Amino acid sequence: MTETIPSIRDELLAAIANAADAAALDVVRVAALGKSGRVTGLLKNLGTMPPEQRKDYGRDVNILKDEIAAALESRKKSFDAAALDSKLASESMDVSLTVRPEARGSLHPISQTMDEVAAIFGQMGFEVADGPDIEDDFHNFTALNFPPGHPAREMHDTFFLPQTEDGNRYLLRTHTSPVQIRTMMTQKPPIRVIIPGRTYRCDYDMTHTPMFHQVELLVIDTETNMAHLRGCLQEFVRTYFGVDDLTTRFRPSFFPFTEPSAEMDIGCSRKGGELKIGNYGDWLEILGCGMVHPNVLKACGLDPNVYQGFAAGMGIERIAMLKYGIPDLRTFFESDLRWLKHYGFASLDIPTVTGGLTR
Repeated sequence: MTETIPSIRDELLAAIANAADAAALDVVRVAALGKSGRVTGLLKNLGTMPPEQRKDYGRDVNILKDEIAAALESRKKSFDAAALDSKLASESMDVSLTVRPEARGSLHPISQTMDEVAAIFGQMGFEVADGPDIEDDFHNFTALNFPPGHPAREMHDTFFLPQTEDGNRYLLRTHTSPVQIRTMMTQKPPIRVIIPGRTYRCDYDMTHTPMFHQVELLVIDTETNMAHLRGCLQEFVRTYFGVDDLTTRFRPSFFPFTEPSAEMDIGCSRKGGELKIGNYGDWLEILGCGMVHPNVLKACGLDPNVYQGFAAGMGIERIAMLKYGIPDLRTFFESDLRWLKHYGFASLDIPTVTGGLTR
């Protein structure tokens, strides 16, 4: 052998150190570790060696190979860092420049609708409450009068999480009603809250998505009745849709957590295939409501002989679609900038009842 491992090491390390740029370094890499490279060629000598020499020679060649590879990687990183520094030095940004008009952001219709709902109910004296998206069975079902095996549990296509070691089974909440339970268990009546937030169910089409938003309202005291419920909701829909004389009606319904229960309709027109909110002789279901069930009050530690109240809930996307003419629920979550530019709101377009809720 005309070349020794130490001499090859010194020569290659010198070539790596003297490489002028990344391209020259790559030439050194190929010459050293390529298919026909000098280090690779050393391994070909193993076949001509006596067995007793192969072990030590092979070990020395592999050490050399690792050393050269590490030196190449280190040198490459230095070139990359230098290239980045050069690029950063040549590029600059004038932070005093105004934002380009096409880069202006906007509020999502869901955020705007939540603000509108909060503004209306806030003027009525409601506070905003929230709770966790991941719930246990008690808060999501049992405390809301969904005992184990109750058929009403089948109304929800639930995302269950794996069972924990202690036997509890958690889930993504199917409605914002668990926050009602948490509020009644931690606050002393009178209670008057609205609960906006995300909810989750296994469904996906033009009017359903796996994740959507609801807002619920809860009133608990000693005197509230169905007349208060009707007046509160009627004032809300009239203010939200901007129709002062909007007609409403309540139809008997069933919800496990309210008794009596009702669904609320508002006046509308469907002539010509166009939906229009107002007193036009037709009806559109808008939300569910009712008086809080005595069993729910008991589960929260409240005496149903002393306290009573009402609850109601509606879909944020649904009322946003009705008000702003959005035909497909799925578009709310597709992140289409053209859609957001069309339906979005200016960041300072803060809704107030006195200043106006609509554009």
